[in-house]
Amino acid sequence: MTGQLARFVLVGGINTAVHYALYLLLVPYLPYTAAFVVAFALATVGSFFLNALFTYRTPITWRKFLRFPSSTLVNLIVSTLVLSLLVEKAHVDSRVAPLLAAAVAVPVTFVVARRVMLSERQ
Repeated sequence: MTGQLARFVLVGGINTAVHYALYLLLVPYLPYTAAFVVAFALATVGSFFLNALFTYRTPITWRKFLRFPSSTLVNLIVSTLVLSLLVEKAHVDSRVAPLLAAAVAVPVTFVVARRVMLSERQ
């Protein structure tokens, strides 16, 4: 499991970079929360494939693909709430706040994603 956690963190870093890049591309055209959610959804698709193939080394199935977003739902809720708090209450720049918000939700996401990705093996 230590190897999985290390790979998950690496994939999470890649996913965060993709999410952040998409967010920066969208935020000039959308409200920051909408840009954040759209970028999050797009990055989740890439995250699924990287986690299936690299982190958990498990076959890709439609069942896992359809269930994987549920594993990131908690991440989305927590990170969006943290984003809003950081921007609205702590006055953190809306271009920086997503990076801080992402760090808060990582441990919970690992546990839930692991269950989804390995559920067919157990």
